[in-house]
Amino acid sequence: MSTTESIPSADTVRATVTAYMAALESGSSTTIAALYADDATLEDPVGSEPKVGREAITTFYSALDGTSQKTELLAVKISGANAAFHFRVTTPVGGTTYEVEPIDVMTFDGEGRITSMRAFWSPADMRQL
Repeated sequence: MSTTESIPSADTVRATVTAYMAALESGSSTTIAALYADDATLEDPVGSEPKVGREAITTFYSALDGTSQKTELLAVKISGANAAFHFRVTTPVGGTTYEVEPIDVMTFDGEGRITSMRAFWSPADMRQL
């Protein structure tokens, strides 16, 4: 495989980012994890212990199972097999609604699967609405 064959198109990367946003709203850890390569890594937030492999990633996202979030993509920048995007997540918890605007940086394989994800945010960034 040549190097150019292993780099997804910008449209493929954008489609995966869009699917990721929709999967976050779905509240399904398996739907989200299906967007990742089998041996992908996830660091959310940056500085936390990285999760390695689809099983660990599914377990990480299982906190969202059965929840409902609203997501809004604010900006996305794509460069080769990489994307950085700023988005908003609004989550109701009990009688309170929280909002956070992380910046995620992802790398992708030739098929558009996420091979790594690093989320830039901290608990101090969460706002109560």
